[in-house]
Amino acid sequence: MTKSKTNARGIVFLVITAVVWGFAFVAQTVGSDHVNTFTFNAIRFALGALSLIPVILLFEKGADDKRKMKTTVTAGVVCGTVLFSASTLQQYGIELYNKAGFGDGSGRAGFLTALYMVIVPLIGLFFRKRPSAETWFGIAFAVGGLFLISFTKGFAVSFEDLVIIGCAFLFAIHITVIDRFGEDMYSLRFAMTQFIVCAVLSGVFSAVGTATGLMEANTLADIKAAALPILYGGFMSVGIAYTFQILGQKNAEPAVASIIMSTESMFSAIGGAIILGETMTTRGYIGCALIFVGIILTQVKIFGRKRA
Repeated sequence: MTKSKTNARGIVFLVITAVVWGFAFVAQTVGSDHVNTFTFNAIRFALGALSLIPVILLFEKGADDKRKMKTTVTAGVVCGTVLFSASTLQQYGIELYNKAGFGDGSGRAGFLTALYMVIVPLIGLFFRKRPSAETWFGIAFAVGGLFLISFTKGFAVSFEDLVIIGCAFLFAIHITVIDRFGEDMYSLRFAMTQFIVCAVLSGVFSAVGTATGLMEANTLADIKAAALPILYGGFMSVGIAYTFQILGQKNAEPAVASIIMSTESMFSAIGGAIILGETMTTRGYIGCALIFVGIILTQVKIFGRKRA
């Protein structure tokens, strides 16, 4: 019998990661009060890339395989471009929630973004990967939850929700693209390349947007006002959480790791309630619960049939 590699240390690392990423939605909400989407992402991803330097020196110091490095850089640029698009929509959606006065922006964004875990198996259909029965049940629960959270009596969905749902699709594409590149690359250097691409593209779009008057220019005072959320997003959400994710996954079974990581959405709602005083309607809470159950179902094996 094969011994499970899951241990308490791995679980602790993954829980901390989920908490940090969940509370990052709160940081993004607060940051949107002071700086525009591109400025926020440009600085936080630059800080995130810098924060990985000591981690790379510790875990990937002897990266001397040229072929592997080429794959790493190529994957980093391609996936970084997709990540930039997804992160832009996410931050913009959170900014829209904030401006529109949604009383549940952080938690709402967290659960709708988490739909990417349900969307990934659907994208797999295009690559002839047949979802399991559990996944189809999970999708049904998630769709029901989405309906309760986003759709009004007139079966209309808000533009703000559509933006976040769009970001969930892009995050699902991001995961799929990473999978297509395979594991033959340096994971930390790949992550750092992604973050550099995100920082550069966000900086360019911010500069162009402010130069053309499409968005309001941010002053140094604005950036200082958003310093804490930006620092949290850069160092905590990227540097610390990403490192803990790697350490956690080395000490936990994939199914266990996926389930723990899915609690990120739950912590986004908890963070929004504790720090920002956000509340949801009963309908919204039920919707979140259905999405959470749906996510769990896509990560587990219940019916005993081997997954395709």
